[in-house]
Amino acid sequence: MNSVRSIEPGAGGGPSPGRVWYMSYGSNMYLERLACYLAGGRPPGAARGYPGCRDRGMPAASVPVEVSGAVYFATESPVWGGGRAFYDPGAAGRVLARAHLVSAGQFADIAAQEMYREPGADLDLSEVLARGRAVLGEGRYETLVCAGQLDGLPVLTFTAPWGIDEVAWVPPSAAYVRFLCLGLLEAGAWDAETVAAYVASRPGAAGYWTARAVGELIHGSGPGGTVV
Repeated sequence: MNSVRSIEPGAGGGPSPGRVWYMSYGSNMYLERLACYLAGGRPPGAARGYPGCRDRGMPAASVPVEVSGAVYFATESPVWGGGRAFYDPGAAGRVLARAHLVSAGQFADIAAQEMYREPGADLDLSEVLARGRAVLGEGRYETLVCAGQLDGLPVLTFTAPWGIDEVAWVPPSAAYVRFLCLGLLEAGAWDAETVAAYVASRPGAAGYWTARAVGELIHGSGPGGTVV
């Protein structure tokens, strides 16, 4: 098993670095899925494809991390059908995630594609590095968050401007749940039982997905959308 890496608190400030850790807590934890954002393509089960980044290389490293806060499912994804994963750093709880070491340009292009924008423009990271948070717009995934530092580089992600209790929770689809689970398992720090229990207990999934149903989905023995 791989060890979970510790993230040092604090945004850090200073000039924008050439490389950053992109912390994924959703389907981009799975490298095959992330590759569609980096190199372009459409992942299995998704309703749309992605143009890819200017730099189409894979991450220099990908490590398992845990951070404070909560992941929940809300809004309706036209890609997956069902709720999307969002991160509330101010909520109580612990988040299992994966940090990918990418260039600042790749992070900007991944964020643009999540925002349904054309990739190609760099992001001004000065505010998120100085304050730990930067709101670029009112839409989902238009708020940048710095979760801390890892190996001297900022750990960045994006989420919604609202909090976990300010939006209706929506159950995620089977395809989306499966990619989340595969990404966590691929990280090598958590076993299938832990991953299934974690995903099934997230707000939006809880009461719709059970740990057993998620486990069956992981192992491929359950039908898509096995629910209670």
